[in-house]
Amino acid sequence: MGDVKLDELKIAAVLDAKGLSCPMPLLRTKKEMSKLKSGEILQVMGTDPGSRNDIPGWCERSGHEFLGLKDEEGFTNYYIKKG
Repeated sequence: MGDVKLDELKIAAVLDAKGLSCPMPLLRTKKEMSKLKSGEILQVMGTDPGSRNDIPGWCERSGHEFLGLKDEEGFTNYYIKKG
């Protein structure tokens, strides 16, 4: 995971989950991931602090690869590669 340059990822889709609280960001993420092909990357933009644990944990359970997160002004980007 340390080799991944988040700024250089080829993003297939972006999900804006800002302002949503748990469990909505994760539910929307699941729905969005179902539309992607294996190997494609979803960027999730969120403000819910619970997502910092929820999204990586869900990736582990569901066979997707959590590539990392990046804090921005007022929200966090999460990067998930579809398994």
